[in-house]
Amino acid sequence: MSPQTPASAPDQRSPTAPAGAELPSHAQLTEELHTLRRPGLAGLRRIRPEALGRAAAAAGFAAGSADEPAGIEALLQAAARRLAAAPGPASEDTDGRRADPLGRAAAHTFGLLPGRRGAPAQDRRKAAAAVYGVTAERFRRGQEQEVIAELAGAALALAREAAAEPPRAEDAGALPDPPARAAGPALPAATLRRITVHVSSVELLRDIDILVSSENTHMEMSKTFRPTVSGALRRAAAVRNAGGEITDDVLTRELGDWMRAHGRTGLPVRPGIVVPTSAGALAERGIRRIYHAAVVRPLGNDVRYQVDPQTLADAVAAVFARATAEREAYDPPLTSICFPLLGAGQGGLPPVKAARWLRWAVQEELSRHPDWTVHFVARRPEVARLLTDASSAP
Repeated sequence: MSPQTPASAPDQRSPTAPAGAELPSHAQLTEELHTLRRPGLAGLRRIRPEALGRAAAAAGFAAGSADEPAGIEALLQAAARRLAAAPGPASEDTDGRRADPLGRAAAHTFGLLPGRRGAPAQDRRKAAAAVYGVTAERFRRGQEQEVIAELAGAALALAREAAAEPPRAEDAGALPDPPARAAGPALPAATLRRITVHVSSVELLRDIDILVSSENTHMEMSKTFRPTVSGALRRAAAVRNAGGEITDDVLTRELGDWMRAHGRTGLPVRPGIVVPTSAGALAERGIRRIYHAAVVRPLGNDVRYQVDPQTLADAVAAVFARATAEREAYDPPLTSICFPLLGAGQGGLPPVKAARWLRWAVQEELSRHPDWTVHFVARRPEVARLLTDASSAP
């Protein structure tokens, strides 16, 4: 079939960075950052900085040319956070926390802060200069050189550290494939035709009863400005006033209520568990429920993340179990579920592996619950193609 067309966590990294790639020099990174300063992040696709691209790939933020601009942006954000956390004279950052001015100035210089990505170069320079309490011209002739050089150094350090890490099992191809069906009938064609693949942002879908969101095991949704399913759903479900300001962050509020009611405040939930919430403002689009699936497990200080394929399958089973339990509580009853490509964000499963497990898990559940209609959604056509062969619909 053909896909239909209407589609944050810090330092999340791709597990598919090329091994053995030669790292760029500090001088190369510094030169490219100087070139990037004026156009900012919006110029990444036009400039295509080669050294920064290699550093992003080596650090695990980019897996290929298609996601190189996003990978460079993620690398620079991580490098700025690294500078902000470094020992040095501290000052208040934009969130009221103590931070090193180098990191703050770097974030302003390249528009790495929320809502500043497309800011004009002169405005970004003025904001960076204000960190040091100097004029924009004095900053240009003085501190700006240091800020860019230090940001290049932090980016290179991230790439070197990632290159020095032993390969993980998933990088080595050790992740298992889903089980093959050894017995029992195949899914009938009529059931497979109940699977539809959308190329769309998830928040643009209409008249689907349940949308599934991928969360970490602390049930912390992505920031509203992040380009993730979780962030998009959080943003779209929020209630706003006439000026567009959020007055009720519905999904995070209801998740917090659930965590408190179940004694999990500040504690992780079991991987694979599903927490239901209302659809908030998405009810206006015919969405009735949001199911939050805990498929991402933070590691260490939450800089690295892990997704186990079996957890993905457990989450799919939990979605169907929850949906079946809630079905008759609604009038008309719930009938449709939409899954994004769970567990395939940066730092998660390789997309091909995630697609195989998601298709297998959904088809296993449809063999037991054939009366559900299932939708898959992906923003990019190449990701939708990974899911398309789960459906034989015309």
